Amino acid sequence: MAQTRRQFLQQVGITGGAGVLYSTMSALGLAGSAETPAYAAPTPAERNGRNKHIVVLGAGIAGLTSAYELLKAGYRVTLLEARNRPGGRNWTVRGGTVETDLAGNTQRATFSPGQYMNAGPGRLPQHHVTLDYCRELGVAIEPFVNQNADAYLYREGSTALSNKAIRHRTAKADVYGYVAELLATATDQGALDARLTETDKQALIGFLSGFGSIGNKASGFAYTGTDGRRGYTIDPGAGLEGGTTAAPYALSDVFASGVGNYFSFEFGWDQAMMMFQPVGGMDRIPYAFEKAIGKDKIRYGAEVTGLRNTSAGVEISYRSGARTRAITADYAICTLPPHLAAKVPSNLPAPIVEALRYARPTNAGKIGIEYDRRWWEEDHRIYGGITNSTLDTVNTWYPSYNFHGDRGTVIGYYNTGANANTYGALKPSARLERALTQGAKIHGDVYTKDVRAAFSVNWMATRYSEASWVSWPSQTDGIYARLLDATGNIYFAGDHLSHAIAWQHGAMTSARATVTALHSRVAAGR
Repeated sequence: MAQTRRQFLQQVGITGGAGVLYSTMSALGLAGSAETPAYAAPTPAERNGRNKHIVVLGAGIAGLTSAYELLKAGYRVTLLEARNRPGGRNWTVRGGTVETDLAGNTQRATFSPGQYMNAGPGRLPQHHVTLDYCRELGVAIEPFVNQNADAYLYREGSTALSNKAIRHRTAKADVYGYVAELLATATDQGALDARLTETDKQALIGFLSGFGSIGNKASGFAYTGTDGRRGYTIDPGAGLEGGTTAAPYALSDVFASGVGNYFSFEFGWDQAMMMFQPVGGMDRIPYAFEKAIGKDKIRYGAEVTGLRNTSAGVEISYRSGARTRAITADYAICTLPPHLAAKVPSNLPAPIVEALRYARPTNAGKIGIEYDRRWWEEDHRIYGGITNSTLDTVNTWYPSYNFHGDRGTVIGYYNTGANANTYGALKPSARLERALTQGAKIHGDVYTKDVRAAFSVNWMATRYSEASWVSWPSQTDGIYARLLDATGNIYFAGDHLSHAIAWQHGAMTSARATVTALHSRVAAGR
């Protein structure tokens, strides 16, 4: 009896899994080339009774996701993790956390109960698959305030607005207002006649009227800042108190200051509101994975010291305490940072080692400062959000949890590159001192008072990471792509093998792609 096309595709899906099914559909012209198939985890029924053992190197987010998805299909899985906790760069520091970095700096966190800092990832865009795993694993989430109109912008320099803390709403109102005034004037005077019809011109001016809150043609489309967008010197109140506004900063001063250069941040695909965070700390995600996977399947304190393809599968050696052990399996998924994986003794071909070394490590630094009083809320009326500056602290994060609590923990700096290296070269006590001095330029002396605890992270000197993330000179020249396919029985996964580098989403999507490829191979008997 002849098979229908539907029956044929059903058999392909059962045998080869989601990846093979999609490839077959594409070959038959049944899947749009611009579309990505929805991920479907392999199921036990698809495995045809095969009993394969997979060793996953690293219990960071990519490793945990790989193990979790493989276990759904009944594979035997063992995770090897050098640290004594899951998550890798997903690391939440709480009271009692002890860490010694590669420079020999030992810190013991003394944060109060309920206080913490997310040393690695700190926010979750709403379109990232990370939120799907939060739902699936039962990780509660809450809003993360990524943009706050009452946070500050601070620009060093010699302009009239330099070295002043300017509210985000004030800066945006003035920049948008003056841009609207200039563009409306130019449009009205015919500067864009070659591009716009008369109807287009009127529509554009109508848009600019609302965009920048500017006057009409009779006023010269003037921006006056009198509608309250930029804030009040005296807030509107009861009775006859309608509020008092301050005149806008001068046009030339606004543009010379560069305060508008940060606005595009909130338009970023991965930065636009809404953003979220797990309730209680980002590491709620890896610990939820650990629970779902089973702690018995994770070997902590297992530092990988060797990686080999064999005729029967793979052999992994690792150091556990003072002993060196070995484990064999059918396949391995290596989720170690590529620049560290390149240093592991192996029989990987030279082009693969070259590809691992092709990654470029990036540094990032963070410091969490716990205060006995939430002065940013009480004195500055700032509830969550980020202050951005050209100081070497770059970004200051106000906590998005425990509003109106007795105390709170501010991320005093989140910086990258040269700024992170500057702080990383200091002892932890000196990092705090420098961060407090810089922060006081924006917030005043209150920033240096009532400090209860602090903990700082220099990712380049953090053992088993030695970077906050990596970048590639190119993802299209063929070198990066060498890591996307299996090398013998060894696969690779991680955020570095995605187009969402430095996000947990990237690690998860890479892990899913690797699991799909491995499962398709097993199902096909190759």
